[in-house]
This record gives sequence, structure tokens and C-alpha cells, in this order.
Amino acid sequence: MKKILISFFTVVIMVFIIAGAVIGIRLYQKYAPTKERADLEEWFGVSGDEIAVVVDNEREEAVKGKWIHECVYLPLSWVSSTLNERFYWAEDVHEMIYALPETIVYADMSVMETNGCPVIVEEDEEVWLNAETLLTYTDIRLEMYVDDAVKRIFIDTKWEPVREAGMKKNGKIRVLGGIKSAILAEVEKNENVQILETMERWVKVRTDSGYIGYIQKRLLENETEVTPHSTFEAPVYTSLSVEAPVSLVWHQVTSREANSAMKTLMANTKGVNVIAPTWFMLTDNEGNFDSLADSSYVADAHEMGLQVWAVLDNFNRGADVQSEVLFADSAARQKLIDVLVREVQTYGIDGINLDIEGIKPAAGVHYIQFIRELSVSCRVNGIFLSVDSYVPSAYTAFYNRAEQGRVADYVVIMGYDEHYAGGEAGSVASIGYERQGILDTLEDVPAEKIISAIPLYTRVWKVDASGTSSTAMGLASAQRWVDDNGVELYWQEELGQYYGEKRTEDAVWYIWLEEERSLTEKVALIKKYGLAGVACWKLGFDTAEIWEIIRL
Repeated sequence: MKKILISFFTVVIMVFIIAGAVIGIRLYQKYAPTKERADLEEWFGVSGDEIAVVVDNEREEAVKGKWIHECVYLPLSWVSSTLNERFYWAEDVHEMIYALPETIVYADMSVMETNGCPVIVEEDEEVWLNAETLLTYTDIRLEMYVDDAVKRIFIDTKWEPVREAGMKKNGKIRVLGGIKSAILAEVEKNENVQILETMERWVKVRTDSGYIGYIQKRLLENETEVTPHSTFEAPVYTSLSVEAPVSLVWHQVTSREANSAMKTLMANTKGVNVIAPTWFMLTDNEGNFDSLADSSYVADAHEMGLQVWAVLDNFNRGADVQSEVLFADSAARQKLIDVLVREVQTYGIDGINLDIEGIKPAAGVHYIQFIRELSVSCRVNGIFLSVDSYVPSAYTAFYNRAEQGRVADYVVIMGYDEHYAGGEAGSVASIGYERQGILDTLEDVPAEKIISAIPLYTRVWKVDASGTSSTAMGLASAQRWVDDNGVELYWQEELGQYYGEKRTEDAVWYIWLEEERSLTEKVALIKKYGLAGVACWKLGFDTAEIWEIIRL
């Protein structure tokens, strides 16, 4: 009996021991930190010669760098769209072009960077930019980790203060906050980490060894704030400036004979200090243009105290100009710039006014490159450069007003054609349209570089069984139409214009009239927002009375 009791107690004890062991194992499994290592290739999303790209502490899922010639390269297309838009790839000559204020840098695969690798590499149907070249021209910080099996590059674009802390003792960086999360890397005692996000018990950090993950808060001490210091010297894009507020009027010139009318047309004006004749018209995709420039016109204008900013436009009706072809052709761009500047110098012209309209979105990046390259020649030779731009909208964003404002002397907002020939009837330029155009442009261009262009014309709209049509009239002609047709006008406060209509059995005519009161409101906006000046389309559409109003 005694042996039976001993055996029974032995079994019970063994059961308790086993149960305790099982519970202990389960508790250990539940609460003990995992020793599992994260698959770094999977975590960074790269393998082989691929390089993970981390921008401002966020990994770029869709972008990978590449290890070529034992150097770090990044996709040029991504660099241009994300970090520095001035890196321009000329597909036709297989060259990278970078426009600085007074010079242009060209690089193909034969040009070497200081790290002994080519500036540009074409490989795997992609153009790759040497990371060192990116650093030379861009205000960023780079940390490259290329000695590990998984290569990665950290790019920081911000210069705000960052929080740092030291390690009390050795610790482990984990994929997520929690001891069951896989280990990314170890951090040693006294090593500093950058604090990205703080939670109750865990902190998201970035290590000097190039990992972003989570560590227990209790392991950190001596938190401080550190401000990164930039040594980058940004290029200075100096600009020419008219001493007084700009008062520009466009002179539409369609023949050499039309130049002789300038003095007569200017006789009624007051306060104008810039005249912009439409002298240069693109004729093809090779960089050629027709010129109506006239030296006596320039001499007369200068004697009248006027600067002459000759217009380059793409309105030549007999020409087949495809902007996406012309501006993408490096030789054509250079030819156009060289001949244009030579023409300006030959005739003593003071500036160039670009009026390139109706281009396709695909041409946008190439047109902006043309402006950059032209600005270099203008800056070096003391030539004013102004660029006419639409009132901002989603479908004209590719005109890149911000870059225009950086490299050109002036950006001219064409604050008209709110309603245009071929469209629905309405105001050419309501006060709300003008105001919004100014406010939106101010988001990209400083006020001292903005010229607001206003219309000296009105459209008379006719709506009948055949549809909607319109006729553009100068200020005097429009007022005569109102008087001759006995149209009663009503001031529309929300539009800042007088409105009138005429009805017959067959048609209805509508007019939103530009005149002294409406133009006064537009000029008031220019003064309110401290803009550089006013531009008027066009000479000959004006009346003597409005120049006192337009004078700034």
C-alpha cells in the first residue's frame, strides 16, 4: 500500500512538472523576444545590383537605383520628376543637359564624374544618373550603404531640425513595434539614432547604419534636437528689371509696311514704357522663323522712351510648326536661340517676349528646356526675357509657371479669352477670372516678376439657328456697336463689367463690355497685389481716355 501511494505521488509530481514545463514554454514563447531575422532583400524590395531608395525616411516602392561600374545610379526620369527638374534628357543626341544661370552643362556616357564613373549610363532601356552628380546640383543629403549585401541609398530633401537620442545599451531594431517582430539590425550602446515617431513603449528610429525600424523606448536616453546644415550653394538666377512699373502694349505687326504705323498708333498712349511688336514667327520644326524687325522702328521707339521687346510666336498660319518636335530637337533649339539673339543684337532690340500658345502636353518639358537655354543667352547678353502664360488651370500646368518665374525676367498672365471664339458666349475677362489668375500665379511666381495682361477688346456674340459666333472689337468700336444698336447696359458686380443684349426674330446678340470702369477694376487688382506691371492687347484697340486709367 505504501509503494502504491509513493507511485501515485510520483505520478502527480511528474504531471505538475510536465504541466509547469509546458506552461513555462508557452509563457516563454508568448513573452520572450523573437530571434527571427528579417529577410532584408524582401524588406527593402531589392536583389542583386538593385539599390533601395529611401526619400525623407520613406522607401520608394516603385523606384530602384542600380549598382553600375561600382557606383550608385538613379533613374534620370525619376530624378527629374521628383528631386530636380532641371536634369533634362535630350533623347535625340543621348545627352543630359543641365542649364545653369550663365552656362549649360552637357554630359553623355563619355563624361566622367569625380568618383570615376560616367555621369550618365544607358542600360536596360533606362537612363541612369550618377548619384554624385545629383548631389552636385541639388540641395539634398545622401547616405549610401553599398558594402552590405542589400544596397540602399537614403536621400533627405528637408532641412528642419530632427530629434536624436543615444543608446543606453545594445538593442535590436525590429520591423514593427513589438518583441515578436523580426529583427532588422543591432544597435550598439552609445550609438545615436534619429527619432521619427514616438509611441507608448516603442520608438520608430533611423540608424546611422541605414535602417528604419522600431526599438524599445526604455533603451534610449539624452534626447536632443539637431538641425542639419546645408553646404549647397544654389545657383543665382539674376533677373533684369524695368525701373518703373512695366506698362507694355503689344503691337500686332503682320507685314513690314505695318511697322510704319507705330508712331501714329502710339500718339494716343500715355505712360507706356515697353512696346512688343509681333516680329518673329516660327516657320518650321528646324528652328527657322520669319522676321519683320526694323531698325528705324527700334530707333523711333528708343527716342520715345520705349523699350522694344520683340515677340516670338507660333501663329504663322502658313507654317507647319509642331512644338513637340521643334523643342525636343536639341540642334533646332540651339539654332533658334542663336539666330534669335543675333537678330536682337543686330537691331538693338531690348528684349524677347515669348508667346508660344496651344502646345501639346508632350511638348511641355521641351518648351521649358528651351526657355531655360534661351534665358542663359539672354542673361549673358543683357536681353530682357518675358514669357506669356495662360491663366493657370489643370490643363495648362505643363507650362510650368514656377520654372518660368525662376529663369525668366517676367511672366505675363494673359488674363483674357475666358470665353473665346468658337466657344460659349460670355465675358472675355471677368474680374473674378482676373483675380483668380493673379492669385494662382502668385503661388508659383513672385509678384515682382508678374505682369498682368488685360484686353483692350470686347467680343460681340451672336447666337442663331446656326450656332454661336463672335466678333472681336476694340474699345471704341464696341461702344459704337452698343450706341448704334440701342443696347441698354447693366452693370454686373460679380463680373465687373457692363452687360447688354439685343434680340431680333432670327438671333440674339450679347456683349460684356470692356470700358473705363471695368479696366479700372482690373488695374486695381494689379496695384493691390503689388505686381510688376500691366500689358495690353493690343495697340490700336485702345482709346485715349483709358491710358490715364491703365497708368500705374
